[in-house]
Amino acid sequence: MIALRRNSITADLLLILIAVVGFWVIGPIVSPNAEAAHSRTDLKRFQGKIIDHRQRLNSKFKKRKLGKTRLIIVHTSELGQTNTLRVVSRGKHFKSGRSTPGGHAHYVIARDGRTYRTLDRRYRADHAGLSMWNGRTNVSDFSLGIELVGYHHAPISTAQYKSLGMLLHILKQVYGLTDKDVLTHSQVAYGRPNPWFKKNHRGRKRCAKNFDRAKAGLGPTWTYDPDVRAGRLQADPLLTAVFYSPLGKSVPAAPAVAQVKGTRSNIISKTNSAWAIAGDEYNDHSTAYILPDGRALPGDRVGKSIGWGSLPAGTRVLLNQETEQVVVQAKNPIKTITGQMTAWSHAGADYRSDSTIYFLPSGRTMVGSRIRDWDDLPAGTKLVVGYKGPYAVTLTRTAYKIAGKRYKDKTVVYRLPGGVLMPGNEIKDFNDLPKGVDIYIPVAFGG
Repeated sequence: MIALRRNSITADLLLILIAVVGFWVIGPIVSPNAEAAHSRTDLKRFQGKIIDHRQRLNSKFKKRKLGKTRLIIVHTSELGQTNTLRVVSRGKHFKSGRSTPGGHAHYVIARDGRTYRTLDRRYRADHAGLSMWNGRTNVSDFSLGIELVGYHHAPISTAQYKSLGMLLHILKQVYGLTDKDVLTHSQVAYGRPNPWFKKNHRGRKRCAKNFDRAKAGLGPTWTYDPDVRAGRLQADPLLTAVFYSPLGKSVPAAPAVAQVKGTRSNIISKTNSAWAIAGDEYNDHSTAYILPDGRALPGDRVGKSIGWGSLPAGTRVLLNQETEQVVVQAKNPIKTITGQMTAWSHAGADYRSDSTIYFLPSGRTMVGSRIRDWDDLPAGTKLVVGYKGPYAVTLTRTAYKIAGKRYKDKTVVYRLPGGVLMPGNEIKDFNDLPKGVDIYIPVAFGG
């Protein structure tokens, strides 16, 4: 049973109790596509493990009663766990000095499946922003928000799908909702006219466009966008292809399957533009563009510095960044995990490659294949991407013999005793290297 504090049951716990008791009476209610029903034991265990994070809410957040709950909106946070919880509870801070007071979701689900209750469901969360669904605007006024820690261009973890499936199961029973009432932020957000669209349009957000409904136990949903069909909004071709049947009548022809697959990353290509990756945040200062030559630019400088039509293929796009920090990191082969920049930010899917090498604050060194998940690594962890080693320097095996003529190159990384990492161009005296030095060299060097 759900533990009670001094025999008092909050309204939030009462709703959950109703859901669980209802489950005992009528049995599991699951979608036809659900892989398996959630057992009573599973639901009880899940309820007992939800972490109450509501006390971390910013005191400046003004609690407003939520209207009748009609929808559940799934988000991807575009951050790691620590910063997701901070932003959701404490708020966002912008370069202009503007900030928000938090209260940006009701729940957060971490990569390992741990679920946090961040705002009482009686209150409105500011999670959907400029939004519309089926003619109703301000979706935050009548919906619950669930943040999945992670990125819209990276796989959602199995543990997250499991926890989300149970949470959705309960919430749908509590509020009398159906599978069709569960949508992603990218489905309900809309934007104002811009260079790509002449009128209000879908595509402002790419949030959770990687959400696989079946893995969360959800069945069929909308086969068209009701606001596009009614002419209220202009369709975004990418989202149309991702979410809706190409047979829908009032939508443009969907892109080819190959084009849709090409948008499942944060790398600029012929079929994956800045707009396709970042939506309305394409030109925001907090969106960082890392060019193939190592330069980095904030989104608000790309237009004047390069031009949107001249962004080279291979450019990486990162959202929610302290772009000044990205500029510094982009110049250095030795990357550092921070609140904004996770292992996925630095290495993408290669975070688990043997050529991605991690140097933990504890002093341990690990290759990517030994990492369970990109969000498990603590802030301060260093990494190099596309490297091999270590190669120990000895009296007979010099840095020159290991790395050749490029032993002084900035891309050759030296690990000194005590765990200090230095690029070759910062080593002053190679004749005086201390005992115990290891060298890591780019795989591209060959040999």
